[in-house]
Amino acid sequence: MSLAKPALSLAAVPGRRQRTLELATEIEQRGYAGIYCPSLGDGLALSQGIAHVTTRIPFGTSVQPIYYRQPEDYAQTIAFINEIAPGRFSFGIGVAHAPSLATRGLAAGRPLADMEDFVTRLRAAPRAGELPKLVLATLRRRMIALAARVADGMVFANAARSHMAFSLAALPPGRAQDPDFYIGNMIPTCVNADLEAARAINRRTLSSYALLPNYRNYWREAGYASEMDAVELCIAENRLDQVGHALSDQWLDDTTIAGPPSRVREELQRWYEAGVKTPILVPSAVKGGQMQAFEELFAVFD
Repeated sequence: MSLAKPALSLAAVPGRRQRTLELATEIEQRGYAGIYCPSLGDGLALSQGIAHVTTRIPFGTSVQPIYYRQPEDYAQTIAFINEIAPGRFSFGIGVAHAPSLATRGLAAGRPLADMEDFVTRLRAAPRAGELPKLVLATLRRRMIALAARVADGMVFANAARSHMAFSLAALPPGRAQDPDFYIGNMIPTCVNADLEAARAINRRTLSSYALLPNYRNYWREAGYASEMDAVELCIAENRLDQVGHALSDQWLDDTTIAGPPSRVREELQRWYEAGVKTPILVPSAVKGGQMQAFEELFAVFD
């Protein structure tokens, strides 16, 4: 049986937005499972652009922070995208992280209560039109249970594959197998013949996430207490440049994909087997930027 192509993560930065839309059309032409946009560079604006330049591929935001705009305002935008690309767009939403909120003068409240209130207000927005599917950004079991109750799916970011069965057990019986319930995970991915060089890129990518308490709590729950203890010691001693050294290869291989094409395909298959219906590969390159990373990733599956 041939390996199903994954979905891909796509972000647009100033000066490269037109090229990013051209890349979106290429991703569609190559037959990938979807395009999902992080909040970096305004993923909702990019989603609107993708709606205009593609015709078949599913797409959406992976994690659009709920505190950035009022739900009634979001409702107008997402209903517009849903109307011009019916059935293809999904609105992935999350509570974001304290540092990113602080840069906007915002502060997180009570994640579960705020998320449920946001969804309620979003769906009650007047004169918006038909809304797309809603997907909640999840890590821990209580948010997973909320996604099952109020949304059409859930998306992880940097989840531990070995912990996925435990996480999915928080869903009601049969929901994980429901073809209409979306289960995605954003997976940092670096393709390179030199496994250690590829791992180093992914370790650098995830080191900043290890500074966030909610991620440390999740990875501690997933069985990586010693790694998280080491990270917290680095933080306490202001040795932030040493955080990456605290993160083991076992932890890294459980949360990312790295190495030559054959290993990348093998690791992707393991994510499917773990119950992630839509793996979303987030490409990085040992040498070069996003465009180089996509060229290396395309060579793995085409």
